[in-house]
Amino acid sequence: MKMSRTKHEIIIPDVEVCDAGAEGKAIVRVDGMVVFVPFVVPGDVIDLKIFKKKKNYAEGVAIAIKKPSPFRVPEACPHFGVCGGCKWQTMDYGEQLKYKQKQVRDNLERLGHIDTSSMQPICGSDNIYNYRNKLEFTFSTKRWLATGELRDDNDPGALGFHAPTVFDKVIPIEHCALQQEPSNSIRNSVRQYAIENGLPFYDIRNHTGYLRNLVIRNSSTGEIMVIVIVAEDRPEWLNPLMDFIAEQFPEITSLLYIINSKMNDSYGDLDVHTYRGKGFIVERMPRYDNDGFLQFKINPKSFYQTNSAQAFKLYSFVARNADLHGDETVYDLYTGTGTIAQFVASQCRKVVGIEYVEEAIADARENAKINSIDNCTFYAGDMSKVFTDSFVAANGRPDVIITDPPRAGMHEKVVQELLDIEARRIVYVSCNPATQARDLEMLSSKYSTILIQPVDMFPHTQHVENIAVLTLNKV
Repeated sequence: MKMSRTKHEIIIPDVEVCDAGAEGKAIVRVDGMVVFVPFVVPGDVIDLKIFKKKKNYAEGVAIAIKKPSPFRVPEACPHFGVCGGCKWQTMDYGEQLKYKQKQVRDNLERLGHIDTSSMQPICGSDNIYNYRNKLEFTFSTKRWLATGELRDDNDPGALGFHAPTVFDKVIPIEHCALQQEPSNSIRNSVRQYAIENGLPFYDIRNHTGYLRNLVIRNSSTGEIMVIVIVAEDRPEWLNPLMDFIAEQFPEITSLLYIINSKMNDSYGDLDVHTYRGKGFIVERMPRYDNDGFLQFKINPKSFYQTNSAQAFKLYSFVARNADLHGDETVYDLYTGTGTIAQFVASQCRKVVGIEYVEEAIADARENAKINSIDNCTFYAGDMSKVFTDSFVAANGRPDVIITDPPRAGMHEKVVQELLDIEARRIVYVSCNPATQARDLEMLSSKYSTILIQPVDMFPHTQHVENIAVLTLNKV
């Protein structure tokens, strides 16, 4: 293969992108070596520049697309190729689904040695744009500069998303295609107001400045929550800004603010102040038995599946494959705000939910009251410490266990407790097929995986949700 070399880089012309790989990057093979390349599509023929070479792989970038892939589609976002949030945006959606299903299969087979013959076709999203119900933007004095752009000392900074791999630089976002209006209008108006009124953006490196974050949430009921996060208590700056937002966007139903003087952007431990409207929004989801709707009160710190429409499909798969007949005790591990627990509650005798975030459990209990559900009990605590033999003795042995852990998967003690309990069925929901594969392999000493159902919650990204249904092996 013809190459040209400089001191620090290798240029290779006319190579074909052959696969989709890790972290949303595509794969090119050069003399047997795997090269990871972002923002290209399998089938593209490119001129490749390799800028980093490791022992077993390399990283590169396409400096020209010589022949576009038949699966290449136009991008819908003006920030594609810089933002990094939607790395697969130029790939036909059908192809995205194919590679997501392949990702699940490869992880389960290679890492977990799981038989994937029961895998069902991936469930795609009806909406591939404007599907997110939450976006969080960052203010920064350090604006990401385009190639060849010089820094202006008078530049106030940017409001947008963090630049990939650079913690203190933010890409100014003019239009994001992932959340419906008025999301873009709110963000752009707040930025313009801040510039015109001299409100200082936050310096992430030196921890100076005022404006830190802007969070926008919406719901299928049409309610909108806006949270402004600032570094210090300055009513003379904050109140006019909040009045401006309220006047410009009267459709906002919950206008809130948080004062964060910490060295990081997390706000789970901070007080939330209601400036206008309610302190929450309400999401609505059809009940599994089609008897009306469930309602979920979402507070500023509440977790809720980011793609509301796909969440209903995901939970429907869970309920359908839990094989409930009305008299079962169900455990919902990592229950969050209890959405899955309440979704399946009408199909069983009782549900016991466990979650380590106390505020989430408070939300779960409140939402159960709102939905007139009286057969759900929720507990807060570290899963590996709460979910024990004594807990099971006190709450009853589960017939079915639903588990939806974070990306790190389940603690080894939790897996061992599942093996000791020997529930007849486990429904394992995962946002990380790699750690799910690890856990399924540990469970395979007593359980067989009888169904695998991938679900796409995040179009244009490499992320995929997966449901694995396990049954206890007969002795």
